[in-house]
Amino acid sequence: QVQLVESGGGLVQAGGSLRLSCTASGSIFSINDMAWYRQAPGNQRELVANITSSGSTNAVESVKARFTISRENVKNTVYLQMNSLKPEDTAVYYCYAAIITTGDWHIYGYWGQGTQVTVSS
Repeated sequence: QVQLVESGGGLVQAGGSLRLSCTASGSIFSINDMAWYRQAPGNQRELVANITSSGSTNAVESVKARFTISRENVKNTVYLQMNSLKPEDTAVYYCYAAIITTGDWHIYGYWGQGTQVTVSS
């Protein structure tokens, strides 16, 4: 069993900052890519940023200058630093991890439960 637990969401005024964290635990052999997605009401879930096990990152154009994804491999944790937040960043943010589990040594995709980020104007 593997769990991803997120924290750090909340309500912030436009222009403010939040830092999201997501920690994986359980039967983990190794973690490959990790990512943050978000889903606003009425919209599809979209990729915000992703990071490989070696630290290479990618982010969607709308957040590239404001959000930073990072990870601490020894803690099985991925972060999303969000600066200069805008009302349109309001969404439920989900973390994702591609994990090789001990026992069957297969790679599976896991999702966190989601954390709400609300940006007021």
